[in-house]
Amino acid sequence: MMSSTVLITIISLSLLALISAVILYFIARKFMVFEDPRIDEVQAMLPAANCGGCGFAGCRNFAEALVNAESFDKLICPVGGTEIMGSVANFLGKEAPLVDPAVAVLLCNGTPEFRPRTSVYTGPADCRILHNLYTGETDCGYGCLGKGDCVRACTFDAMYMNAEAGLPVIIDEKCVACGACVKACPRNIIELRKRAKKDRKIYVSCSNCDKGGPARRACKVACIACGKCVKVCKFDAITIENNLAYIDVKKCTFCRKCVTECPTNCILEINFPPRKPSVEVQTEVLSDNPVV
Repeated sequence: MMSSTVLITIISLSLLALISAVILYFIARKFMVFEDPRIDEVQAMLPAANCGGCGFAGCRNFAEALVNAESFDKLICPVGGTEIMGSVANFLGKEAPLVDPAVAVLLCNGTPEFRPRTSVYTGPADCRILHNLYTGETDCGYGCLGKGDCVRACTFDAMYMNAEAGLPVIIDEKCVACGACVKACPRNIIELRKRAKKDRKIYVSCSNCDKGGPARRACKVACIACGKCVKVCKFDAITIENNLAYIDVKKCTFCRKCVTECPTNCILEINFPPRKPSVEVQTEVLSDNPVV
């Protein structure tokens, strides 16, 4: 009697398990999500940085977007660049638009020499917290706060804090233009600019939108919107908006005339050869009795 009860129990449980398995099988078939096998191959082509510079959560999500996209417009892997995007495009039978490589640039040159400290902040070393509390430790409410949020956001070791200057330094050779530092900066003073040959750059290293007087009092190398750079530029590459000059890298020809014209030296020229010293024309003084 006991053995038959156990046997019936075993058979009943086995039948129940079999029925459940059949039901689960059909449910799985019904709601099965098909995943394109090309996604794995495209993901393998990507640099696996997972930096988010492409605008997606990671390389896996970006690979899915590339496979499902009709075109690669506005889709770019900043780490892999044109080479990687070209390989992915060839694999998927699509065309990848040519995108100029970029590099991060700090739009502030307010070192303690030019922008003296007028208060002392003793809270957490976080730019976002300091920015939300008050203007900062100087009288410039637009410049770098110097707490290193951008450096901590960079996963490529392309930035470090210069303790003496109180400003972050960008290493061009390591920068992949992922944009993490741009997003981390609460004052929006880091910009991705087109990378030129030999990493040469000319840009206005200031973000102060105050009028000339207050801006100059807060920082000696602040842009005062005098307009001299605009007048000397023959290529319409410089505009002034909100009391601040801006150089369009697409129009700039690197003639460097604006650099020497700027009265506050807020326009920087990076990675250029030294300027040739100006040659002074010497005039001979003729004597009263010239030799005949």
